[in-house]
Amino acid sequence: MINLLETIAVAGRPVTVAEVQRATSLPKPTCYRLIQSLVEQRLINEPFNDGKYVIGERLIRIALLGKSDVDVRRCAAPLMRAAATNFNETVFLARFRDSKVEIIHVETPDDPSRAFIHPGLGVRPMHACSCSKAIAAFAEPAFQETILSGSLKEYTELTKTSEAELRREFEGIVKRGFADCDQEIDIGISSVAAPVSIGNIGATFSIGAVGPIRRFGTEYRMEIGEKLKVLSEKVSGAIQLCNVAEV
Repeated sequence: MINLLETIAVAGRPVTVAEVQRATSLPKPTCYRLIQSLVEQRLINEPFNDGKYVIGERLIRIALLGKSDVDVRRCAAPLMRAAATNFNETVFLARFRDSKVEIIHVETPDDPSRAFIHPGLGVRPMHACSCSKAIAAFAEPAFQETILSGSLKEYTELTKTSEAELRREFEGIVKRGFADCDQEIDIGISSVAAPVSIGNIGATFSIGAVGPIRRFGTEYRMEIGEKLKVLSEKVSGAIQLCNVAEV
């Protein structure tokens, strides 16, 4: 099976079972049986229903889950550094893993006269941080229910702690393509984040910006949110290219 996966991966295009069989020299019945098993496990896909196969999204997901934070940071850091300079704001990258969202990398502006906020690293609440909400809003319904039925801690008087409020907010996030946090964790600090989708796997990461509320008013957050949507596509591409090269 590993031999088959390697053969399909390095082809660089959809391949037929006959091509795989010739490349691997496996007996035809064995090759067809193994191909069927790989399809059933979603390790390879037949995207156009034409008898040609490519590496499946489940295998890409496995490769991504095995990708260390160091590898992801290496892929995303140059884009984030440029964005921090262009926005003149702190930019951060968050990752969804083990049912939690945590900030794994931060880039700060290089303007010495600019006051900025460093959000720190580590786990963020699923209901009260832009980086978490950007991922949660696009998550499967079952996972959303887990968030909504869990303990919704009130960090400030602006934290949304009711299921109805969060459902409405998730709907708004999906509609506009990014999430924001208006002093929901700390008074005086606001942020905005866009989901980073990896192929058909979904929003596994989010990319955001954070700053003081005196700059991060509603209009400014909406403006940066649109820019983050563009940045998220670039970060997604960088991560996927890194994945493909190493898979």
